[in-house]
Amino acid sequence: MKKHPKALEPFTLFLTVVTAVLGAIIGMQILVTLGITPTTSIIGALIAVVVSRIPIQIFKKYRSVHRQNLIQTSISSATFGAANSLLIPIGIPFLMGKTELILPMLIGATLAMFVDAMMLYKLFDSKIFPASGTWPLGVATAESIVAGDQGGKRAGLLGVGVTGGLLGSFLGVPMSAFGVAFIGNIWALTMFGVGMLVSGYSTPLFGIDLNELYIPHGFMIGAGVVAFIQVFRVIFKKKETSGENEEATTTKSDQDMSRTLKFGFLAYLIVILIISVISGLITHMSLGMFIAYLLFATLAAFAHELIVGIAAMHSGWFPAFAVALITLVVGVLIGFPPLALGLLAGFSASTGAAFADMGYDLKTGYQLRGNGKDPKFELEGRKQQLITGMIAFGVAVLAVLFTYQGFFAQGLVPPVDKVYVATIDAGVSGNTAWTLLMWAIPGALLQWIGGPGRQLGVLFATGLLLVNPAAGWAVLAGILIRFIVLKWKGKKAESSMSVMAAGFIAGDALYSFFSSLFKMK
Repeated sequence: MKKHPKALEPFTLFLTVVTAVLGAIIGMQILVTLGITPTTSIIGALIAVVVSRIPIQIFKKYRSVHRQNLIQTSISSATFGAANSLLIPIGIPFLMGKTELILPMLIGATLAMFVDAMMLYKLFDSKIFPASGTWPLGVATAESIVAGDQGGKRAGLLGVGVTGGLLGSFLGVPMSAFGVAFIGNIWALTMFGVGMLVSGYSTPLFGIDLNELYIPHGFMIGAGVVAFIQVFRVIFKKKETSGENEEATTTKSDQDMSRTLKFGFLAYLIVILIISVISGLITHMSLGMFIAYLLFATLAAFAHELIVGIAAMHSGWFPAFAVALITLVVGVLIGFPPLALGLLAGFSASTGAAFADMGYDLKTGYQLRGNGKDPKFELEGRKQQLITGMIAFGVAVLAVLFTYQGFFAQGLVPPVDKVYVATIDAGVSGNTAWTLLMWAIPGALLQWIGGPGRQLGVLFATGLLLVNPAAGWAVLAGILIRFIVLKWKGKKAESSMSVMAAGFIAGDALYSFFSSLFKMK
């Protein structure tokens, strides 16, 4: 049987730790200065490719695409882990003037991050999150690694795509959105693009800012609730004869999904309980309110990770900041005290990012390992990626622990934290509750009509929350081109289009990364 490189072998471990340190530092620095988290997985792959070309015998081991997969998993996990899962949560108590809660929040966010990644690992290649799903950034990274390894026609097509991605991004075109349109679900991406156009042009055309009115938030609440129900219907519905063959195409059964979701709910409940106890939150609420808070926070984190994961799988974009804000708004409406709301926002924000990023990394590995043709090799590869990711998360924790005081002392805090704290300070009116409820209805209907496979409601709401009309036009233009090419060339064009799409996404990621570094400097 073919053996997969081990994550803990010294040769591999050295470079994964080095890239994890690099990813964590870059991720935090760009987040606090520009408000975004860069996509570093392709950077990790390129580092491994460059190192493998050093004309010394020992470095030739890095020419293994599977080692390169472990290295890109490491830098990507550390980037999103340090920036999104850890630094954002601890910035909230700092801005609230509750510096004594920073370490309790960091402990809770750390535990939630590890649970988050473990959940995706256990749900990957299931009916909810199939390995055959789009996972656009994962595809782009895999194609980049294959091109570097094999060359040939695919490398040429990828090179053309990367060039187009770099040029388009330089001209201001969101090339990731354009590329995703070539490989994603057409229905879901159409709604995604339309949502971005609606939110982008609502103010100039109608004089209405949808986000100020909480319309996208209401839409996502309705779509998210129905998506949540659909997930559990997929798991718990009685198996039909026609569905047995479908399950054989995945490595995770319905029982596996059920156990994982139960594990996740219990784990998040324990984590929020730990945060509440060590922060002294239990003394700020009655017993009934405290129990309600624990259950709501657990459900919020659970829903947050699933919605973010679904959006990431289908579109390559995930509205983690916005969905965390939604849970905060609902918490304000319920009437939880400010301290509880701050911890709720941090806890919710700590989930989702690691979940989605692990999905991209596992998709990269899945494609490099032959799309599941060798089940034993595939499962072993996933296991090694998980180990690598957990090591990278450990590096991220240490990086945040030793640097956050320096960032905060300079006033460098993730910008989204200011939004969360401002929402807590300002509160929301009773009219907001009616707005959320009213717009939750069409969101729920759209999600229900589209079904769990298309995710129309969640993707439309994601588009509304992102407010990026340029990306909306790019998605719809890509879908139109895809439709024309398939009508003209037939299905034989799909493979070439997928490689080109990966190039567009990779080019956009490279441009975004290096332009972010330049702006940061």
